[in-house]
Amino acid sequence: MALQDLVSQTVAGLGYQLVELERSAGGTLRVTIDFEWQPGEERSVNVEDCERVTRQLQYTLEVEEVEYKRLEVSSPGIDRPLRGERDFERFAGEVVDITLKAPMGAAAAGQVAASRRKFRGTLEKGEAGWQLVWSDEPEAKPGQKVSKKKEPPPLQVLGFTLDELKEARLAPIVDFKGRSKRAGVQEQGK
Repeated sequence: MALQDLVSQTVAGLGYQLVELERSAGGTLRVTIDFEWQPGEERSVNVEDCERVTRQLQYTLEVEEVEYKRLEVSSPGIDRPLRGERDFERFAGEVVDITLKAPMGAAAAGQVAASRRKFRGTLEKGEAGWQLVWSDEPEAKPGQKVSKKKEPPPLQVLGFTLDELKEARLAPIVDFKGRSKRAGVQEQGK
């Protein structure tokens, strides 16, 4: 059985989802887990969850005679990779970073650099797939006054399909002044 299948099956048997599996040249096996997503429910992986999966994987890998030097099991973190349609549904409305497989080229019609492949914006469901909405104007700095008469910056929209993506991740945005919108959702779900 392939290592990916073995780890995925073991993790799923414990009630988790395998987000990412990485094997380094130094023999470290990195396993990233999360809970299966149910609409309206947000749960976070904690240390006890990682310990539980680690113990089971150590046993399974020993039985299957998989060689590794070190096993690391962790949660996805604030820059969680997005894989598949279900992850995009789960994180619609969030700020994400995407990298396209190919640069925009002539399709950008001069709106963005033709060689641009990386974008950050709000993920939304589009008419023919997914879209990213952003503004290239920098945000106001804390304490900076913004005129109410000033027109809001124009929004740009990039439509894409999952096949066109090289990588997609949640944008690692941290708010040190208070609870973020996502933290409020997690508190309500408990």
